[in-house]
Amino acid sequence: MSFAVKVTGHVKSVVDAELPALTGSLVASGITAGDASLWGAAAEDEASRRLGWVGAVSVSRPLVPEITALRDDLVAQGVTRVVLAGMGGSSLAPEVIAQSAGVPLVILDSTAPGQVLAAIDGDAESGGLEQTVLVVSSKSGSTIETDSAKRAFETAFRDVGIDPATRIVVVTDPGSPLEQSARADGYRVFTADPTVGGRYSALTAFGLVPAGLAGVDIDDLLDEADATLLEVAIDSPENPALVLAAAIAGGGAHRRDKLGLVTDGSHLIGLPDWIEQLVAESTGKDGTGILPVVLLPVSPELDAKPDDLQVVRFVDDADAFHLFERHTGEVLVSGSLGAQFVVWEYATAIAGRMLGIDPFDQPDVESAKEATRGLLEAQPVPTAPAFVADGVEVRVSDPALAESGTVEGVLAALWARVPADGYVSVQAYVNRLDLAQLSGLRELVAADTGRPTTFGWGPRFLHSTGQYHKGGPATGVFLQIIERTDVDLEIPGRPFTFGQLIQAQAAGDASVLAEAHGRPVVTLTLTDPQVEVLSLFEAAQ
Repeated sequence: MSFAVKVTGHVKSVVDAELPALTGSLVASGITAGDASLWGAAAEDEASRRLGWVGAVSVSRPLVPEITALRDDLVAQGVTRVVLAGMGGSSLAPEVIAQSAGVPLVILDSTAPGQVLAAIDGDAESGGLEQTVLVVSSKSGSTIETDSAKRAFETAFRDVGIDPATRIVVVTDPGSPLEQSARADGYRVFTADPTVGGRYSALTAFGLVPAGLAGVDIDDLLDEADATLLEVAIDSPENPALVLAAAIAGGGAHRRDKLGLVTDGSHLIGLPDWIEQLVAESTGKDGTGILPVVLLPVSPELDAKPDDLQVVRFVDDADAFHLFERHTGEVLVSGSLGAQFVVWEYATAIAGRMLGIDPFDQPDVESAKEATRGLLEAQPVPTAPAFVADGVEVRVSDPALAESGTVEGVLAALWARVPADGYVSVQAYVNRLDLAQLSGLRELVAADTGRPTTFGWGPRFLHSTGQYHKGGPATGVFLQIIERTDVDLEIPGRPFTFGQLIQAQAAGDASVLAEAHGRPVVTLTLTDPQVEVLSLFEAAQ
């Protein structure tokens, strides 16, 4: 399937105005040639070490037979359930690859103890620990969530008499602490190109190893990507990456800085979640950026049509004329998954140049990690809630937010602080297997506030939109949802549990948002989540 991007209405005018400068500056061919100077002198050093994704298809080809052989060997042993422990780019790309191919892959990108236990235990349909291989995926080799999952699985394997070396596969950068320890322990190790940043790593070992072990035809995926490489390398107005970049980052002072991502009949499942990280983490810095908002085909934003939201709609045929008539002013995109990866990576890098920022760093991601580490070391007594109503503990960054004494009033007060060009971020630090319905809260909040609303599962989003929340425009308000549960799990070799870790991650991020960046934050702790979710939905309306 060839890649197509179509624009109409106002967005076509924006694209037409931007394309001459983009083609004239030779940015597309410059990226292909590895020109690190494209993003300015301040970004040149970082960019010179982060352009390996341009050649990922050819570099990754030799991995295919290795991955296929390992999968065949595991299947022959009856090991057919694949669990991936990874965060951010290490999990989002494999997730969309597997989902779009209809292949089961268990994603463990959470520290919620119930979710970790479910990943370890498995189920009757997919199999249990005896049928499981764990892929541990981390560029740095020191990601706390991934390391904690690895420790838990190692202990679980040993407890049932399985040598972890036969069931754990590691994907990391060469020379990382994880590579060193994994090789010492006899684990199978795949190293990736260190010149590729995590969010650009879909077509490297980070995307291919877990997806290939799960049963995806990764050779076909690389073929799809390869077929698009020439198109994105040419400095032409027909270059789809240039058109897409102009559509999402163009417009000058009147730029639409929020990007509504809608999957409407497309076969690509979960692609907006991958794009969300790529775009938000690449552009959300220096007080600017593009905020991706993952939407349903019936989301309130599509009716409200806020003038700072540019809609991108993923369809199976962007050339279909009836779509032009129905969706004037939107960006229509169609194409294979491999092509989508390539075009969006190019477009995001080009958008960074248009915004005058370095699209390859993430200067604000570390702040939440540091706050988490500090809380885990100090283990302070939790702050008292401002009040408790119907089993919901309410904590606020500003006492004025809690003056009503009701959950409904607190939410109304928070919505009142959303500026005319602002957004709401809903963040759920819960076991999303048990509380999947919480994601529906996004639609209610968007309808109630009339503003673009994002939803993120914590701590997953910390490795994605977390950068934008702190480094992007100071226009967001933040609603955290935390669960209180009796379920917990030790992290072998650590002085804290999974339950303590996820609580510290939520509290750490809230403190950075409120204290370091002055963002309004409301934290709701559900003391009986299964009962109180309904009351939360009622309050949000």
